[in-house]
Amino acid sequence: MRRRTLAASAALTLLAAGATVAGLTNTASAATAANTLVVNAATTLRPVTHVASGSLYGLANDSTPADQYVSPLHPNTFVQMAAGGRQQAAGDVQVVAAKAARAGAKVVDRMSDYYPGWPYQFSWNNWLSVVDQQVQNVHPANLASYELWNEPDNTWLSANGSFNDFWVRTYREVRAHNTSTPIQGPSFSDNISGMQSFLSNAVATNTVPDIIAWHELESSSKIAGDVATVTGIEASLGISPRPIAIEEYAAPSQVGIPGQLVGYIAKFERLGVHDAELAFWNGYGALGDLLTGTGGQPNGAWWLYKWYGDMSGQMVQTVAPAQTGIDGAASYDASTHLVSVIAGGGSGAAAVTVNGLSSLGFTGSAHVKLEYTPSPGRTTAVSGPTTISEQDYPLSNGSISVPVNNMNSAYGYHLLITPAGSSTSLNGTYKLVNANSRLLLGVQYASTAPGAVALQWTDNGTRDHLWDLVSTGNGYYRIVNDNSGLVLGVAGASTSYGAAVQQQTDTGSASQRWQLLPSGSQYKIRNQNSGLLLGILNASTSPGATALQWGDNGTADHLWSLNRQ
Repeated sequence: MRRRTLAASAALTLLAAGATVAGLTNTASAATAANTLVVNAATTLRPVTHVASGSLYGLANDSTPADQYVSPLHPNTFVQMAAGGRQQAAGDVQVVAAKAARAGAKVVDRMSDYYPGWPYQFSWNNWLSVVDQQVQNVHPANLASYELWNEPDNTWLSANGSFNDFWVRTYREVRAHNTSTPIQGPSFSDNISGMQSFLSNAVATNTVPDIIAWHELESSSKIAGDVATVTGIEASLGISPRPIAIEEYAAPSQVGIPGQLVGYIAKFERLGVHDAELAFWNGYGALGDLLTGTGGQPNGAWWLYKWYGDMSGQMVQTVAPAQTGIDGAASYDASTHLVSVIAGGGSGAAAVTVNGLSSLGFTGSAHVKLEYTPSPGRTTAVSGPTTISEQDYPLSNGSISVPVNNMNSAYGYHLLITPAGSSTSLNGTYKLVNANSRLLLGVQYASTAPGAVALQWTDNGTRDHLWDLVSTGNGYYRIVNDNSGLVLGVAGASTSYGAAVQQQTDTGSASQRWQLLPSGSQYKIRNQNSGLLLGILNASTSPGATALQWGDNGTADHLWSLNRQ
């Protein structure tokens, strides 16, 4: 971590260059091979773990940022300040551990951030006692590892001796009290020139880190070369391959810009990186600048990471035409027959070619929803993505090619690919059965009045338990109560967790439109306006419990069976 200040001129240049709305048509594209991302959907890389979804100082405390912005990203790992640390005003690993755990994430204890200053105001007089305190007293269940020092190529002062000697002494101090929690390092900045010397000394002293860590703060184009260099050094020294952690990634001009971040995600997944965290350049508690500021709202990049967080099943192979330009990552979930692709970084006529669909059970054609998230700037909130097109594409030798005309290099793009006919097959009348309670979605008192709340109840044969799904195009539906003729919507068009769901007069609002997302044999019902899921208050199993919207935290009350009538 450097002293974090931001000069935003480069980001503004990116935005000015991409002021036009990208890809609003899907007619035949003139994309060349040099601007085409290839997805080999039947070639798996590894299970989805959202390796690039964490951040440095992304969490400030137990309430900031709000859980509703953290959980949907399904973050992997947060790097945070040592307990009692003074490097930042907030972000103590012990304070935020429970918050990270609620989102399913682990935390890394950055020990050196116990000290203030840059370089750190380090002293051998108290360092080993600091280490002992962290190891003996700070051990949340979701502790991923100890990071002993940060960016020694920038922050270690020769007056304190050699860094390699510091590493040996500190490593042994940790292991004297804790023999199991992984240790990661050396945590160099965007400069791995010292890795050979460091690892040679670590081998000689039996202090090789369990996780090899460094930072990528310039460009995603150099990641592959750096990984190859480090793994080559490991091999030459007889070190068994270690997991790689990129504790900080992205330059100041790139954070908050979805099209500039896609390439990092793609390369971390493609190269098998264990975990990677967005850098801290502007404000703590902002999820690595995916929010407009500390405790702020989602910007355009947040929606890119929301798409990434929605991925499930297996990560599959993507092939980019070069180290710079268009790139992307993709997943395939066999339980839902869903291929999800995030892409970006190209400009002009671009395309995404998806191979191997026939071997996944697709026949004839595939249904594709294409959408984008804009990039009006890191500090500008974005309410949600925009759909470009939704249509069926005929398979040719098991492949499809989806044009993205006028791709904007600052924007992020998303393709959802399902078997043909998936967008219209749900029109009809249903009983909506909650998977958690086995009760039916209905309307309080079987009311026909606007504003009556939706709730769950036993199947007593009343018409308020019948709902008509009516496609509105682009993969969304009106959910119309058969008794009242009113539509299901969110009170006040709220985007907040916990907002009530009720029946309303149809105004065409996005808060009255819903997306049905397959999850095995059931569905998650997501609101177009908020991106949140239809669920039941407190995940109750009792009749009369009211419906609300909430983040996708994996609870069964967000799953619904559609029983056609």
